[in-house]
Amino acid sequence: MKTDAIRIKNPATLDSLRLATFEVPEPGPRDVLIRVRASSLNHHDYLVVTGGLRSEDGRIPMSDGAGEVVAVGSAVDEFAVGDHVLGTFFTNWQDGTLLDGGFRPVPGDGCDGFAARHVLMPACALTRMPAGYDFVQSATLPCAGVTAWRALMVNDRMKAGETVLVQGTGGVSIFALQLAKAGGATVIATSSSDEKLARLKALGADHLINYRTTPEWGTTAAALTGKGGVDHVVEVGGVGTLSQSIVAARNGGHIALIGALTGREGAVPTALIMRKQIRLVGLTVGSRAHQLELIQAVEATGILPVIDRSFPLEELADAFRYQETGRHFGKICITI
Repeated sequence: MKTDAIRIKNPATLDSLRLATFEVPEPGPRDVLIRVRASSLNHHDYLVVTGGLRSEDGRIPMSDGAGEVVAVGSAVDEFAVGDHVLGTFFTNWQDGTLLDGGFRPVPGDGCDGFAARHVLMPACALTRMPAGYDFVQSATLPCAGVTAWRALMVNDRMKAGETVLVQGTGGVSIFALQLAKAGGATVIATSSSDEKLARLKALGADHLINYRTTPEWGTTAAALTGKGGVDHVVEVGGVGTLSQSIVAARNGGHIALIGALTGREGAVPTALIMRKQIRLVGLTVGSRAHQLELIQAVEATGILPVIDRSFPLEELADAFRYQETGRHFGKICITI
């Protein structure tokens, strides 16, 4: 049986993404064949499809995916035909410490991803979907949702009554806001758009800062806490925002460095980090175990992802062009 997928043609550009047909693969003993129903866009995917991260010619992009099991290998006992399943960002990271392998185990980068109608994945690279979630909602979790979960609940065990600073209105930041509020934290949110700040307020943000009109927003955030600084910063900007995040953090505070949207290298105020004894922790998404923890959390709290827009698979390039505008609020998704 034939199926189809979007493939990258090097040198990778949005204009070079093309729809191609191929034979539906047969599952090996430990594999699961999935009829993919949805995916979602992440910055990592954008770097792959535009050549910022080089991948093989013909690679099927997209790290996130949710769908229905249509066949299983002879040694698979966790999933059955008809189950609704969700991919994981690292196909080989089950639990514990991240294995050394870079992005080779990541769908859509080192191996084929979810921009396809049918995908073959090892059973260990899948989890169940959350109860009550549809395919599109589920497809927002593996990268953005798990990243926010690990930033707050795994790396530093956020507690009720603490203060969390989130930056912007992308998927990770909004998930972090929702998780922080569900956990009883106070949230300070930043954005360059007053309109988006109002939407963050509606989601539960306690304090709002427009970083365009308040360039020294770190000092403002620290003052809002009344205790010298925030407990946790979910840092997505990188070099362009890190210095203000350090100013915002309290003595002994925690900064989860999860993104580099403003650049990969730059000056860092190391003396201030030492003086404030800040824990600056870099992280890239999380393990299968972290994803299962997140699924339990969203089921228990009723958190639902914020979805800006969905595009059909055939319009994947247009979805990324929309991402480039920066107008989105929350996740951009793909229906398949």
